[in-house]
Amino acid sequence: MSGPRAPHGDDDYSATVLGSHWFTGPPSPEDAAPDRVEGSVLRFGPGVTAAMPAPFPLRPAAPAPVRRRGRGRGWRRYALAAVVLALVLAYLGWQRFGPAVVVRDVAVTTDPAGPGCDRAADVVAVVHTDGRPGTLTYRWVRSDGTRSEELTERVPRGHEEATLHLLWTFRGTGRYAARAELQLVSPVERSAAVDFTYSCRP
Repeated sequence: MSGPRAPHGDDDYSATVLGSHWFTGPPSPEDAAPDRVEGSVLRFGPGVTAAMPAPFPLRPAAPAPVRRRGRGRGWRRYALAAVVLALVLAYLGWQRFGPAVVVRDVAVTTDPAGPGCDRAADVVAVVHTDGRPGTLTYRWVRSDGTRSEELTERVPRGHEEATLHLLWTFRGTGRYAARAELQLVSPVERSAAVDFTYSCRP
């Protein structure tokens, strides 16, 4: 048998080289030079499963600017809250430090005959003012050793008097000399009282 015939046009062909190629296998990727370098992708010969690179350099896209919605609306909301707070503080300051209602006179009256058996005495205090708006702070003090907590009465503009009531209920038979006193705390300290007698015969 004659040896293998070399193909025409290739004087460097050798059967030994061919056998060595199939025996040793293809060159490893570490020994082969890359075909091309595009961006950050390296491709080594045929059969590489890497993704095909783009035909142009890859550049990371700039992040889209974050649009903050409602920023102007938030400022408007805070501005409105600040205006409301300022108005409330101004009103409270005017009530406390502005022109106060002036008390001209205080009078306390009740039925001089006193209440009947197991009835309540209606003690009435009339506070005369100058007609300015304001708040009266007061308490009732009774001769039996009890007193009320501080109470308030709002006087509207143009009203020159405020009427305050105390209902004092009595029970049982006997006779009791009673006294009811109104004590103004503000805007001025002033007091007035009335005496009456509770009498109930058995």
